[in-house]
Amino acid sequence: MTYNWDFHAVWQYSDLFLWGLGMSLLYTIGSIFFGVIIGFITCAARLSGWRALDVAARVYQELFRCTPLLVQLLWFYYAFPLLVGETIDNHVAALLTLSLYVGAFYAEIFRGGIVSIDKGQREAAAAIGMSPWQSMTRVILPQALKRMLPSFINQSVIQFKNTSLVSVISVADLAYMAAVVNGQTYRPLESYTIMAALYIAMLLPLTQAADWIEKRLRISD
Repeated sequence: MTYNWDFHAVWQYSDLFLWGLGMSLLYTIGSIFFGVIIGFITCAARLSGWRALDVAARVYQELFRCTPLLVQLLWFYYAFPLLVGETIDNHVAALLTLSLYVGAFYAEIFRGGIVSIDKGQREAAAAIGMSPWQSMTRVILPQALKRMLPSFINQSVIQFKNTSLVSVISVADLAYMAAVVNGQTYRPLESYTIMAALYIAMLLPLTQAADWIEKRLRISD
């Protein structure tokens, strides 16, 4: 059986694809922004030396790293409102869930980068009169950031792909719009092929940039 491709019929809805792509980018950027903040706070709690903060941060990380993002989205949108007694907008639920999810991974990336720096660096900084804050900002973090960057970029690339799941709570991202176009045209092969091509067009340069940065950092070391 020969399939007759008809991209013209589908591409008439290009405005929907582009709108969905824009929404996916907005959710990616927004969740990365809030995820970085959450990640730094969680990392600081893990490294604070206070057991209560360390345990609370660990619990948060394990909850979000050990459950599927799809389950988290459904829980925050359908179950969490029953606990708080208020309806949660699907856009708020999507951004909140994505931010908490990626924040748990960022926290481990940040923590791993910091603890990978030899303790002698801190001791040397203290020996010349630096405070713990000065030691962290002037000695530890500049070195740790180089080690964090490749993992951070890779996780951020994954986050862009993760946004495709918000369509399950009716957020009009790229995946949702592809389904809408398919419903209008009854051309699933073309609709979802265009969706995949748009994801590749956005992600391929980012993955190549991540590889290039990682190679440059290895050379500089």
